[in-house]
Amino acid sequence: MPKNPKLKSILIIGSGPIVIGQACEFDYSGSQSLRSLREDGIETILINSNPATIMTDPSMADHVYLLPLNTKSIIKILKEHPQIDAVLPTMGGQTALNLCIEADEKGIWKDFDVELIGVDINAINITEDREQFRELMGKIGVDMAPQATATSFLKGKEIAQEFGFPLCIRASYTLGGAGAAIVYEEEDYDKLLRRGLEISPIHEVMIDKAMMGWKEYELELLRDKNDNVVIICSIENMDPMGIHTGDSITVAPAMTLSDKTYQKMRDMAIKMMRSIGDFEGGCNVQFAVSPDENEDIIAIEINPRVSRSSALASKATGYPIAKIATKLAIGYTLDELDNQITKSTSALFEPTLDYVIVKIPRWNFDKFEGSDRTLGLQMKAVGEVMGIGRSFQEALHKATQSLEIKRNGLGADGKGYTDYNQIIEKLTHASWDRVFAIYDAIEIGIPLSQIYDITKIDMWYLKQYEELFQLQKEISTFTIDTIEKDLLLEAKQKGYGDRQIAHMLSCLESQVYNKRDEFNIQRVFKLVDTCAAEFTAKTPYYYSTFENVVESASGEQYTHNESVVSDKKKIVVLGSGPNRIGQGIEFDYCCVHGVLAAAECGYETIMINCNPETVSTDFDTADKLYFEPVFWEHIYDIIRHEKPEGVIVQLGGQTALKLAEKLTKYGIKIIGTSFESLDLAEDRGSFSRLLKENNIPYPQFGIAENADEALALAEELDFPILVRPSYVLGGQGMKIVINKEDLIEHVVDLLRRMPNNKLLLDHYLDGAIEAEADAICDADGNVYIIGIMEHIEPCGVHSGDSNATLPAFNLGDLVMQQIIDHTHTIARALNTVGLINIQFAIKDDTVYIIEANPRASRTVPFIAKAYKEPYVNYATKVMLGEKKVTDFNFNPKLDGYAIKQPVFSFNKFPNVDKRLGPEMKSTGESILFIDSLKDDDFYDLYSRRKMYLSK
Repeated sequence: MPKNPKLKSILIIGSGPIVIGQACEFDYSGSQSLRSLREDGIETILINSNPATIMTDPSMADHVYLLPLNTKSIIKILKEHPQIDAVLPTMGGQTALNLCIEADEKGIWKDFDVELIGVDINAINITEDREQFRELMGKIGVDMAPQATATSFLKGKEIAQEFGFPLCIRASYTLGGAGAAIVYEEEDYDKLLRRGLEISPIHEVMIDKAMMGWKEYELELLRDKNDNVVIICSIENMDPMGIHTGDSITVAPAMTLSDKTYQKMRDMAIKMMRSIGDFEGGCNVQFAVSPDENEDIIAIEINPRVSRSSALASKATGYPIAKIATKLAIGYTLDELDNQITKSTSALFEPTLDYVIVKIPRWNFDKFEGSDRTLGLQMKAVGEVMGIGRSFQEALHKATQSLEIKRNGLGADGKGYTDYNQIIEKLTHASWDRVFAIYDAIEIGIPLSQIYDITKIDMWYLKQYEELFQLQKEISTFTIDTIEKDLLLEAKQKGYGDRQIAHMLSCLESQVYNKRDEFNIQRVFKLVDTCAAEFTAKTPYYYSTFENVVESASGEQYTHNESVVSDKKKIVVLGSGPNRIGQGIEFDYCCVHGVLAAAECGYETIMINCNPETVSTDFDTADKLYFEPVFWEHIYDIIRHEKPEGVIVQLGGQTALKLAEKLTKYGIKIIGTSFESLDLAEDRGSFSRLLKENNIPYPQFGIAENADEALALAEELDFPILVRPSYVLGGQGMKIVINKEDLIEHVVDLLRRMPNNKLLLDHYLDGAIEAEADAICDADGNVYIIGIMEHIEPCGVHSGDSNATLPAFNLGDLVMQQIIDHTHTIARALNTVGLINIQFAIKDDTVYIIEANPRASRTVPFIAKAYKEPYVNYATKVMLGEKKVTDFNFNPKLDGYAIKQPVFSFNKFPNVDKRLGPEMKSTGESILFIDSLKDDDFYDLYSRRKMYLSK
C-alpha cells in the first residue's frame, strides 16, 4: 500500500510532441512514473497527445487519453473519472507544469477536488518568476548575478544602461531557452529585447549581467516529506556559461571542482530546495563558479521537477530518479524505498561513480538552411548521446563515436579541420563541432593557452585532449607489425576506435582487430551499479572498457569481466542511437516493443543503445542493457561475447539498418528480412527492375554521378525533377528542381557535401496525392496491411512533415485496390519477414511507387495507437518465426479518423525558410482524432495543404 492511503487514482500530464528543448527524456520519466504508481496498485490516468512514445502505449496506464494538452481536455477527463484524487505534473516537462498552473488559475483542480502532488504551485511560481526568486535567494544568503526584470521595452533599456554589456536576456515561462540571448553590442539589444518580451507568455524578461567564462554545474536532488535530501549526481558542463546546458557537452561526476567548493555547492542546493516550498520529489539546480582560485559560486536557477538532466543523471548513475520521485510524491520516504540496483540497500544513499560519463548533444542544422549555427542561450540540439568509460578520455571518445555524423571519434580519421582561420572561427563562435575543432587546433599547433583564452574551457579538459593527440603522434611512428602491446592497449583504454588506430598505422581496421586478438587485448564489460562496487548489484546494466591483464599466483592470466553469459537463447535488439529529425522516438517505441515481444517468446533480450533519454536504455527494459555506441566495433564485441541467435535491425531505424551488411558479412544472423532484401529496396536500380517485372508503375528515374550526367538525364525525364542522394534518412539533401540552373546548383552542392554518392533523379509527379501503407509479412508470404494513410499535403512534402490521415479519406475503390495489390506484391517480392512501409503517389487514378522500406517506419506507433493494436509485438513474433501473420486475430478499432500531425521547432531558427518540401523538418508529432471530415480542424488542415510546398 502507498504511504498515503487516500491516493487511489492519479492523473499524469505528459509533455506532448517532441520539440527542441523538450524531448524523449520526459517520455522516459513519465513511463517510469506510471510503472512506479502501478507497483503500488494506484489507478493511472494519462493525458498526452504524442502517439510516438512508449508512455502513451495502452499497456502503460489504466486509461490513456490521446488528447490535446489543454484545460478543455483536462475537464473532459475529470468529468469521466470523478475518482481522480491527485495530479502529478512534474513528469511532463515545462508543458505539463504550464498546463497545471493554467488549470489551477482557472480553479479546475479545486472544482474537482484534485490534490496537486510532487510539487506545489508556489514553488513553480517562485522559480519561474525571476524577481521573486532573486528576492528569496537574497533572503537565504545565496548569491546571484546582478539581475532585474523588465515587463516593458523602456524598463529593459533602463536596466541595460545600469548594468552595461554583455547582458543575458531570458524570457520568463519558456522552454529550452526560447527567446534567450547574450547581447554584446548595444545595436543588437533592442531587437533581442523585443523578441524576448514577445515570446514570454507573460511578456516578461529577466536581464542578467552575463557571467561569460564562468564554469557551469548542475546538481540533481531528491527530497521526501521528512525533509531527507539526497544529491544523486553532480554534472559539470565542459562548455562555460553562455551555452544552454542542453547544447553543452556535460560530464559526470564533476571533474574540476575542489572538494571544498563542491561541499559548499551541495549545502547551497539543499538550502535552495528547502526554501522554495514544501514538496516531495525531484529538483535540478544550476550554478556558475568563477574560473579562478576563489571558486565563487552563484546560483543560476532551480527547477522543481524532473528535468532534461534527470534522465541523464538516472542513466549516468543507475538511480531511477523519476521512479523514486513518484514514490516520494505519493508519501513514501527515502529510507523506506529500496535501491533499485542493489535491492539490498535503501534509496537514502548518494550514488558513487567509479566511471565517467560524457554527454554530447546531437544537432540537425543541415535541416535548417540558413540557420544560425552558433551555440548560445537558446537550445538548438534535437537529441543527445552518452558515453561511459573508465576515464574522461574513453567516455569522450565513445560519445563522439555514438553521434553518427560520419566521424570515428576525435581526430585520426582524416576528417579534421586543417585551416587555421576556420579552426579559430569554430572555437570563437561555439559551433556544433567544437568538440572536434579543439583536437584539430592542438593538431595544427595552436597552444593550449590560446585555446583557453578563446573558449574558456577549463585547462584540465584541454590537457586531456593534448594527451590524446600526443598518443596519436606516438602511435603514428609505428606500423601494424611493429606496434607494441602496451601502446595499443593504452590507445584502447583512452577510447580510440580500431578504425582510428588503423588510420594512424596506415592499415585496415580488421588488421588492428586481429592484432588485438593476438595480443589478447579484449573488451571487458563492467556494471553500472550506483555504489562503486561496494555492494552487489542485481541489475544487468553494462558498459565496456579495457583492462590490463592480471596474473594470479598460479600464473593464470585474466581480466575481470562482470557480464556473465547465460546458456539461454538470446536476441540482440539494436537501438536507434541519438534522436534526430527523421529518426525520432518512434523507433525507440519499436525497439522496446521488440524487446518485450522477444521476452514473451522465451528469449533472453539484449539491448544495445547510447541514447540516455529513452525507455530502451532503462536498466530494466531488456534482460541485459549494454549502454554502448551503436558502432560496429562495440556491437561486434558484444555479439562475440553473448553469442545470440541473431540480431534485430529493422526496429532501430536507419542506424541499425546500416549495420546489416556488416553483420551478414561476419556471419551473424539478421532476424527478419535479410540484408539482401533490405539492400534491394535501397538500391533504386534493382528495386525498379523488381517493380517492372511485377508490372507496378513508378515515376521515371535515372542515376547520375556528376552534373553532366544529371543534365543529360533531365532531357529524358522532363522537369520538375526530384533529386536525392542514396542511403539517406529523413529526406536529407532531397530537392525538387524546376530548371537546369537549379539542377546544376543542387547536384554540385550535394556532391560537395556527400562525395562519391550516387544521385537519384525522378520525374516529379506534380499535383499527385501521396499515400503510404504499413504491413506485416511472414516467411510464407502472408501479408496483413496494418494501415493505409492518405496525406493531406500533396506529393513532394516529406511524409514525416505531412498530416497523415488514417484511414484514407479521398481515394476511390480502384485506387485502394491498387494500393492493396501493390503492397502484397512488393512485400512478397522483397521476401519481407516483419514490417514494411511503402509510399505511393497517385495521379489520374494510377498508383505509382515512390519507395519501399522493409523495416519499422515512423508511422507504426501512430497506427498502433489509432487502432489500439500492438503491431510491433506481432511483427517481432513473425520475425522470430514464432508466429505467422495468419495466427493473429487482428481487430482494429477506430471510429472516425486519426490524423498524425507534424510539430515543428522553427521558433529556434527565426531566419529559416519555413516552407516544406522533400526534406523532413519536423521534430515531433501529435495525434488528432476527429469524428468526421466535416470537423473544423480537418477543414482547416485541408484548406492549407498546398501553402508550404517548396520547390
